Amino acid sequence: MPKRLPEETPATVATLDDLATLADYSFIETLNCDPEGKANGADHSPRQVFSGHYVPVTPTPIANPEYVAHSKHLFRELGFVDSLAQSDDFVRMFSGDLSRVPEPMSKVGWACGYALSIYGTEFYQQCPFQTGNGYGDGRAISVLEAVINGQRWEMQLKGGGRTPYCRGADGRAVLRSSVREFLAQEHMHALGVPTSRSLSLYVSKTETVRRPWYSEGSRSIDPDVLVSDPVAISTRVAPSFIRVGQLELFSRRARKHEHPKATEELEMIVLHLIDREYRDVIDPALNTADKVVSLAREFQIRLTSLVANWIRVGYCQGNFNSDNCAAGGYTLDYGPFGFCDVFNPQFQPWTGGGQHFSFLNQPAAAERNFHSFCSALRPLLAGQKDGLRQLEEVQSDFPNVMQTQMQKMWAAKLGLDAFDEALFRELATLMMQTTVDYTLFFRELSTVPDDIEPLKKSFYRDTANAVGAGELDQRWSAWLTKWRLLTRAGSREDLSNQMKLVNPKYCLREWLVVPAYQQAAAGNYALLRELQEVMTQPYAEQSEDVEFKYYTLKPPELFEVGGSSHYSCSS
Repeated sequence: MPKRLPEETPATVATLDDLATLADYSFIETLNCDPEGKANGADHSPRQVFSGHYVPVTPTPIANPEYVAHSKHLFRELGFVDSLAQSDDFVRMFSGDLSRVPEPMSKVGWACGYALSIYGTEFYQQCPFQTGNGYGDGRAISVLEAVINGQRWEMQLKGGGRTPYCRGADGRAVLRSSVREFLAQEHMHALGVPTSRSLSLYVSKTETVRRPWYSEGSRSIDPDVLVSDPVAISTRVAPSFIRVGQLELFSRRARKHEHPKATEELEMIVLHLIDREYRDVIDPALNTADKVVSLAREFQIRLTSLVANWIRVGYCQGNFNSDNCAAGGYTLDYGPFGFCDVFNPQFQPWTGGGQHFSFLNQPAAAERNFHSFCSALRPLLAGQKDGLRQLEEVQSDFPNVMQTQMQKMWAAKLGLDAFDEALFRELATLMMQTTVDYTLFFRELSTVPDDIEPLKKSFYRDTANAVGAGELDQRWSAWLTKWRLLTRAGSREDLSNQMKLVNPKYCLREWLVVPAYQQAAAGNYALLRELQEVMTQPYAEQSEDVEFKYYTLKPPELFEVGGSSHYSCSS
């Protein structure tokens, strides 16, 4: 099991040597290495991995790295001084070169395998061997675990080069996708949504790769050109990176008796997950069966709360497969994600995602992932009727728990003490018929307006000149009157303040991010850093200039434009 966490660490981390004193590699020190792995980490070609919890891999450094950005908020939380992000040895390590890290840091990182379930069905086609043994961290390589102020953090390079799971790809991430993930993680944290975090972002001044993308102004569904993009490495941070798909992989091996230690390795990863992510809520004195059932209950609470929070802030994961579902219950893998502009229950930024992963279908997708999670735990309860019965009860209760979380969330957004289904359904109908901006509408509603004029700031459709405009305005006015009668008792100011705590003013709209990464590719990081500053204060009333630039409707000319409204990839 991982070591007990010390309660205190040095007040500041000013050098890489300071950080090295906090290194504590629980994953690779307590779990099983792939017996075919190479201790020196020289393992960069696609191959099948049949057992073990990880494969040692050395990252492939990007050439001539340049500092782009770091998370000042996370640095502050970790006790890192800001200058550390631009120090030579820190840049070297977090742009992929571990060859000179100070002891006791490891000069070798690690990558993990996992299974792929799409909407609850396990797939093998994406594995080049058609067995599922070649699927996993294709370009994500963990390089450090550190215990800081009693909290364990794992640091993982995204775009750190090929691993045995790379499936023939180059293992690189381009600056475009790295900027998106870097900004999104810290924005989501500021929104109060559980998420992995962003530590640092570096770009190569000389290394590029070719990727399919969209030509300027293209309205094609699929990318229509090949572009040369700078490669980058972002470092994401979380208590662990254990995914539902990882548990599925070890469960499959146990069910099929794929090797003699298969069931043992499943139990090891589940107990490791509990210790890493659930030690505060699951009694370590319980036996394994009771821990497993408790784990399912706790994960259900976290997952349903997470998805309700996604919808609260207008976020769509886009590709919510089990391998993109963190077993710790937080947002992971910012690939084809997006924040909706126009309220649309079927909003889906990823052209390959389908309606099953669309905005208001995310609760159903979460339920499928939860079923996969529970199925993965079942081999640990073999022959234990009471444990299996309890697990079934937890699993079958998911829709009720999810509904409760959703109703609680909608009530909070609307400033109500209790969810009112009729009021909500009427609102949703009006929002779709009027074409309403999701973020702007709820923020304007949070001002508790006397009439509908402030709400019209969020309308894409001009109701004054639309056919049947008078009737539509009357319906909005009637709805607003009903809403005011149902809102929480108390002063208008108190109600407004409460609503503004759950309805952000700013969200990371894709069309705002596009010019930031385009300018970054040309070596200009000013807009990226401005976005970072604005989006880490999403509930705040900021300057007039910020409000003018970022609290606004999506320009009509950007609708249906590839890369701004939709994309088939973002790598």
